[in-house]
Amino acid sequence: MEKIRVLETIRQGSVGGGESHVLDLVGGLNKELFDPVVLSFTEGPMVDRLQEMGIKTHVISTLKPFDFRVFGQVKKLMKQEGIQLLHAHGTRACSNTYYPAKQLNIPLIYTVHGWSFHDNQKEWIRRIRILGERLLVKRAAVTVCVSDSNLKEGSNYFEFNKSTVIKNGINQVRFNPEKSFKDIRAELGVGKEEVLVGFIARVTLQKNPLLLIRAFAKIAGTHPIKLLIVGDGDLKKDAVDLAAALKVEDKIIFQPFRQDIPDLLNAIDIYCLPSLWEGLSIALLEAMGMRKAIVATPVNGTKEVITHMKNGILVPVNDVDALADAFVQLANDPSLRSQIAQQAYETLSQEFNTQTMVHKIEDLYTQVSTNHSIKNKSAAR
Repeated sequence: MEKIRVLETIRQGSVGGGESHVLDLVGGLNKELFDPVVLSFTEGPMVDRLQEMGIKTHVISTLKPFDFRVFGQVKKLMKQEGIQLLHAHGTRACSNTYYPAKQLNIPLIYTVHGWSFHDNQKEWIRRIRILGERLLVKRAAVTVCVSDSNLKEGSNYFEFNKSTVIKNGINQVRFNPEKSFKDIRAELGVGKEEVLVGFIARVTLQKNPLLLIRAFAKIAGTHPIKLLIVGDGDLKKDAVDLAAALKVEDKIIFQPFRQDIPDLLNAIDIYCLPSLWEGLSIALLEAMGMRKAIVATPVNGTKEVITHMKNGILVPVNDVDALADAFVQLANDPSLRSQIAQQAYETLSQEFNTQTMVHKIEDLYTQVSTNHSIKNKSAAR
């Protein structure tokens, strides 16, 4: 059987949730059946890791969605690489590749890692983004959502040619709590008796880091607790300034984006993700895979993964007091932390592993490619 030449495209080379998904996907694909090529729209560590894995990777630089200036370069790349199937991950990647694929009669699979529109936007921006997403799902042979709630939300605004849900999974070889890890606590000066809360995510409005700092500040003076914030983003300076204003800068450790995520997760006691919205957070799944107690908000895909007081604690969105109370509850009760962490690990292992995710995507590739071939043969008669 001839291999299917797939172009996996992603918005950036920095490693976030969608980029981790692409790394695991291309690493896990059956290379006897599929030949993946990756296109990123910025340079970054993901590009370096893909090249180390022996995956052919290209970069066409743009930070804009629907950037018609790169269409010609994308089309040329698709022709040169003999691409037979396009798998676009996220809005920016899809919007910058859908039209060249249409010109070359290449079928498109669009994976939505959370819609580009949400309730926290200005209404005119939200309307424009809904129109953009409507165009992309109309072009896609199949739209893949990573959570049931994302699919339901999209269905409120537009019709799909075909849609399905394939939930994210993580690599449990890399994220394995039984492995040996670096002593991050010693590196960062965190005492063994201190409870370490971890936030490892983009420091942006979506992830709500300022609320996290305000909640942490309520309890920092009365509990042996520290907060580790790992990541970069447009709210990073605001977060550092807020920590200083609330006089908790000595209790909060800020780190830039790092690639040693398993080591960082191993070091923390509680993982917190107080998001305003999510698709299905890879970072959340990674923390679960590392057997960590979870505190999160019941948004989109998160509420499909976390059951309150079973495998995590769910707190209302933007509720600073509830978030602070959850930290106190877990900090004061090591047995509860351990119980919730174990349940999180079991949920991850049973339902959100990479192998299951990759097999479902491989089946989808075969199905879309076969249907496209049959359609072309019928049209040629």
